[in-house]
Amino acid sequence: MAVSETVAATSPTATTPTPRKPRRAPRGRNAAYWLYLLPGAVLFVLVIGAPLVGTVYLSLTKWSGIGDPTFVGFDNYQRLLHDDVFWASFRNTVAMIVAMVVVPTVLGLLLASVLFDVIGRRFKPRTAAALRAAFYLPQVLPVVVAGIVWGWILRPDGAFNSLLDAVGLGALRHDWLGDPGTALPAVMAVMIWVQIGYPVVVFMAALQRVDPELYEAAEVDGANWLHRFRAITLPQIRPETFVVALTCTIAALKVFGPIFALTRGGPENATNVPSYFAYYTFFKKLQVGYGSAISTVLTLIIVVVAVVFIWMQARSERRNRGF
Repeated sequence: MAVSETVAATSPTATTPTPRKPRRAPRGRNAAYWLYLLPGAVLFVLVIGAPLVGTVYLSLTKWSGIGDPTFVGFDNYQRLLHDDVFWASFRNTVAMIVAMVVVPTVLGLLLASVLFDVIGRRFKPRTAAALRAAFYLPQVLPVVVAGIVWGWILRPDGAFNSLLDAVGLGALRHDWLGDPGTALPAVMAVMIWVQIGYPVVVFMAALQRVDPELYEAAEVDGANWLHRFRAITLPQIRPETFVVALTCTIAALKVFGPIFALTRGGPENATNVPSYFAYYTFFKKLQVGYGSAISTVLTLIIVVVAVVFIWMQARSERRNRGF
């Protein structure tokens, strides 16, 4: 009996069956999946790819928009290196990053945390929702309309100087957008007002997915709002912080509408930025090749910034997972 069991155990018919390999989808089905990407790919090529290639080509030429372009190689890029207006526009972009990324992200994070963790808990959630909508209202307004309204407020005979007169501070009256010393800070203040609502909405949506038991346990342990903000809020919404920082940085690098509506890059290039500088060079001065070179450099900078942000976010996520 034992011998028969041994033979049965060692016989080929008694071996355990090998696991089946997972079935692969037919090639035709995989090809069908790619068809869903075809409309987006076509639109990408037509809307982004082709204009980008055309801009890069024009940046290597000298052309006024009439006649045939003259190929000049990298002369336009060499000209950029010695153009003081070009470098001044990028210095102003740093100020725009402060006004559209740093300040709105920090204030938006604090406001969202207060609305969610304090006002939303002590008052009705509708109160927090109403305040959130109020902060987001500038994002709904068209950029040109907001720029025109703020231009009226900040002009020498505008509402802001009238308000200073009404409160006894008439000595502080100023041409806020016409003075090179105050034009850029005034535009920065307007951009903070415009941009603040976007981080508030994103961060409040992110806080909705945080487990409320974490806040309750921390409150039971005696943690105040600041402790809960540092230990719970900041770590839990880190992915959304990267998203807000990236999107706002790209918006700051390519800002155009508010500058066009408020100052046209003036006075004395005090508020000039690369996007408006490229527009003015391309359409006003009819230096198509040089304007295309400015746009190409700006595009390259935006791509590099986006790649760096994505890499930093991926690295942060791997570190949090312990990889």
